Amino acid sequence: MRFNRMLLSTTLVVVALVIQVSVLARLQLPGAVPDLLLLVVLGLAFVYGHMAGAFIGFGAGLLADLAPPADHAAGRYALVLCVIGYLAGLVRPDNGQIKSATGPMVVVVGAAIGSTLLYAGVGALVGDTAARHVGLGSLLFTAVVYDLLLAPFTVPLIMALARRAENDPLSESPSGGGGDVASRWLSSGTGLRIGTQRRGGLRVKAARTRAARAGRIKGVKRL
Repeated sequence: MRFNRMLLSTTLVVVALVIQVSVLARLQLPGAVPDLLLLVVLGLAFVYGHMAGAFIGFGAGLLADLAPPADHAAGRYALVLCVIGYLAGLVRPDNGQIKSATGPMVVVVGAAIGSTLLYAGVGALVGDTAARHVGLGSLLFTAVVYDLLLAPFTVPLIMALARRAENDPLSESPSGGGGDVASRWLSSGTGLRIGTQRRGGLRVKAARTRAARAGRIKGVKRL
C-alpha cells in the first residue's frame, strides 16, 4: 500500500480502538459491544479493495487482541477482521463512491453477523465458551443494532477521508500518475504533432512569402 494509505489506516484504526476500549466498552450496554473497529475496516475496504481490506483488518484485529483488557487468544480477532475486510473489499462500490445507502448497510449487517459467528466459532475451537453464557442470539441482535446505529456516522466519513487521501496530488510519486499521463500523451503524439504541424506550416508560409518577394524584386529589376 502507499504511504498515505498506511498512515490514514493506522491513524483511524488506533483512534477507533482507543474509543472502543475506553468509551464504548465502558457503557455497559446489554449484549455485544458496539464494534467501531469493524466499521473502520469496512469503510477502508470499500475504498481500497479486498487485499488492502484484508491487511487492514488483520492489523486492526491484532491490535485489538493485544490491547488491554483483552482476555482471549492473540490472533483470534485478527482472523475475523481479516476475513471481513477481504469480503467487504470484494463488494466495494465502483470507484469507492456510494450511490445508495442500501448496499453498504446490508454489508454492515452481514459483517456484524459474520464477525460475531466467526468469533464465536473460533472461540469454540480454542475452548472459549463465553458466547454460550451470554447467548448467541442476543449477541447477534445487539451487534447488528449497535453497528447499524453507528454506521451512518462513521462509514461515509471514513470513505470520504480515504478517497481524499487517495486523490492527494502530493502523495503521488514522480513515476506514478504523472509519468503515466505523460507517457500516454507522448505515445499518442497529439500535442507534438500539432506543434510540429504549426511550426512546419509557419515555415512554409515564410518561405513562400520570401519567394514571392524575391520574384517581385527580380521583376522590378528586369523592368
